[in-house]
Amino acid sequence: MSAKLKRLNRIKEILNNKNISSHEGLVKILSEEGVQVTQATLSRDFAELGVIRTITEHGPRYILDSHESGKQIAKLIGFEILSVEHNESMVLIRTLSGRAQGIAHFVDRMNSPEILGTVGGDDTVLVIPSSQKYIPNIVSMVKKMMTEQVG
Repeated sequence: MSAKLKRLNRIKEILNNKNISSHEGLVKILSEEGVQVTQATLSRDFAELGVIRTITEHGPRYILDSHESGKQIAKLIGFEILSVEHNESMVLIRTLSGRAQGIAHFVDRMNSPEILGTVGGDDTVLVIPSSQKYIPNIVSMVKKMMTEQVG
């Protein structure tokens, strides 16, 4: 996985688990973990991830805007998918080594009623459709993700 993807994934984890109210606070946490990032890079990462600043009962906080981040992360996910195949009952996604669980998580978080769930191994994701009739839609969705890559 590229350094950028690792950084983006770590930023998402931190924002989901900690109350971050400033760029400086996030830069400090990343620095303590050995990830050096400038505020300019962090601003671009925020734009790419769909991070917004909101006011909570505890004050301002950066959060992931699920609608925007979903679009941006789908572009990055496309780099990690190698192929998609299916039979009469399931869809199989082949990924770069070590990326299947991340892709399975992304697909699960889409909350599609057409998908019951996923199982992610090391380089293979098994997608279980809620009905066989949805297999073409799921395959189409994965192929679309593969072509919407960041350029």
